[in-house]
Amino acid sequence: MELELKDKVALITGSSRGIGAASAKALAHHGATVVINYLNSKDKAEGLLDELKKAGGEGMVFQADVRDQGAVNHMVEATLKEFGKIDVLVNNANINFPIKPFIELTWAQVEAKILGEMKALYNCSQAVLKDMMSRKSGKLIFVSSSLSRFPGFGFSAHAAAKSAMDGMAKVMAMELGPSGITVNVVGPGLTITDATAGQPQGVHEQVAATTPLRRLGMPDDIAGVVLFLASSLSDYLNGEYIPVTGGSFMI
Repeated sequence: MELELKDKVALITGSSRGIGAASAKALAHHGATVVINYLNSKDKAEGLLDELKKAGGEGMVFQADVRDQGAVNHMVEATLKEFGKIDVLVNNANINFPIKPFIELTWAQVEAKILGEMKALYNCSQAVLKDMMSRKSGKLIFVSSSLSRFPGFGFSAHAAAKSAMDGMAKVMAMELGPSGITVNVVGPGLTITDATAGQPQGVHEQVAATTPLRRLGMPDDIAGVVLFLASSLSDYLNGEYIPVTGGSFMI
């Protein structure tokens, strides 16, 4: 069986580093054209594109805040103008949030996380679906978190936002399936990225010790599942939440 990603175009948000960058490399390696979205890390995004092109890949970089509908629409329009279509959306951009007990959270902090996460999902999905629905083909892949299903101390804002993502994905999968579009969610466990680098070493050691595989996740671990969902191997998979946690959380 082939992955059949040649001639496919994938838009990956937050892909200048971490899980997004690993996903861009994986998809490009199997023939996909990738659009590398970034917010602030221009040098890393351009460096990644250079790396992909040297390996024979194709793509472009585009700066856009995924919480800004106008910026997202501009990015999608530029992609369609350059490559003619969008086959895959990987909704991955990190929306920052405070890690603190619920009693210490302000409503503004909770609201910013939930609204930011949902605006990103809404803006990007709405923008790419116009093209996907006209062609009756497409894949939406949302990067969530195992913390939406398995509680972690201090992560209530994050859990709430990702739970909203998980719930909306199921309804979207039901509604969009007849149009040939699948919607699936990836739920990473604790993964070593720039976003988690500042966490206490003791936390990382504790999580690794209680994970059956006895290690934390790496971006490539998550990218492998994103690659599967983007490929033809997952064509009959729809509306699912796939935890990628080394066994620390099991459905």
